[in-house]
Amino acid sequence: MSDKAYNVLFLCTGNSARSIMAEALLNGDGTGRFRAYSAGSHPAGAVNPYALEQIQAIGHTQPDLRSKSWDEFAAADAPEMDFVITVCDKAAGEVCPFWPGQPVTAHWGFRDPAAVTGGADEIRQAFATVCREIKTRLDIFRSLPIEKLDKLALRRELAKIGGVQP
Repeated sequence: MSDKAYNVLFLCTGNSARSIMAEALLNGDGTGRFRAYSAGSHPAGAVNPYALEQIQAIGHTQPDLRSKSWDEFAAADAPEMDFVITVCDKAAGEVCPFWPGQPVTAHWGFRDPAAVTGGADEIRQAFATVCREIKTRLDIFRSLPIEKLDKLALRRELAKIGGVQP
């Protein structure tokens, strides 16, 4: 296996829940093979406390998680991304910045648990469900023989993981 650590950027509009959970889960389970980041087109400015609760519930702690703009990752001194994955429908339809290095892009749509209304138990359940869905897709992603696939094959595999037929 290659010693390369792949940089993965998860995008969502607010960067407060889904993209944050994806970042934390991949960094926690990526075993040095991946470095995950997250950002939003219109960052909320704070991480949703229910997202943090779910991240901690599955044994991951990342005190440096924060809601940030995708502009940070389009800057000249930003890490070069190997993968850019949108995790919400709004971000998938927006015009993204130019990502140096032509990363493999994909869309994995997850419903927005932050949009759920009701009591704390209902909201907590929505976050738990989406967190499990993200973890499942990341488990499949981590199992791909990335170093053996070309960019077109990787795009096809990421589309399948996201539930989209290539």
